[in-house]
Amino acid sequence: MKQSRRDFVKAGSASLIYGSALLQSSKSYAKTLHVPLGLQLYSVRELLPKDYDGTLKQIGSIGFREVESAGYYNHSAAEVKQAMSNAGLHLVSAHYSSDNLHQQLDEILAFNKELGVSYIICSFPGFKDPSRVKSLSPKDRASAFNLEDWRWNAEQFNAIGAKVSAAGLQFGYHNHTMEFHKTDGVVPYDELLRLTDPAHVTMEMDCGWVTVGGANPIDYLRKYPTRISMLHVKDFKGISADSSITDVPTIVELGQGSIDYRPIFEEAAKAGVVKHCFVEQEGYNVPPMEGLKIDADYMHKLGAS
Repeated sequence: MKQSRRDFVKAGSASLIYGSALLQSSKSYAKTLHVPLGLQLYSVRELLPKDYDGTLKQIGSIGFREVESAGYYNHSAAEVKQAMSNAGLHLVSAHYSSDNLHQQLDEILAFNKELGVSYIICSFPGFKDPSRVKSLSPKDRASAFNLEDWRWNAEQFNAIGAKVSAAGLQFGYHNHTMEFHKTDGVVPYDELLRLTDPAHVTMEMDCGWVTVGGANPIDYLRKYPTRISMLHVKDFKGISADSSITDVPTIVELGQGSIDYRPIFEEAAKAGVVKHCFVEQEGYNVPPMEGLKIDADYMHKLGAS
């Protein structure tokens, strides 16, 4: 009986140790993405032209700490800096289309350096031969990219990225859905990752558009853990696996649609590379600031601060 009792105690102790190890492992896996709460200012594109300073103050009062620009609405760098300071916001990055970057890169770099911006992000790719799509509507152009266009974009991103790096900033690319529809048997997003130089091109992965495009953000975070340094988050209802490039499901506030960001953030936290995460609310079911409050509350629950 004494021997049996000793064995029982030993077994019990071993179970406690094993259980504790499992708990620690579970906690480690469940680690979420602790980043500042960020907003892509495209979310308030209709409000900023009417009241730039007041809109930014409202964003700050909701709890957002970082923002990403999508235009400065004819404000000088000094005016933008003052408005951001008054709102308690940190301007991290700025979006520009491929066309803008090709036409005004020097001016873009000078202006954003004065603002203290860290990232210049290409918000939409270009066409190798723009005349080929000249007659198409903006919506139809999204379906017109061929493999030659994507490979040309990769070359351009490397060249632009080198210039941005030389200026002391970081260049990145923001996806939509067309990057995940196979072109000549190739997934364009994979091709961009294969052909771009990690030293000069990072990825700002829009998890919402990845999902609508039929891919899984977690798969990309696992396959390319060091290439993705920024995330965009948005939510939709009615996402269909059979949707075309131009189909857009119903836009909703975070937590009210089909995308669960908890496992996505858990995966993003593993590599420790993702430093910024921006809500991008492209449409609303309630007044904008109410919608952004819903987004902020959702993000706070998942670890954003």
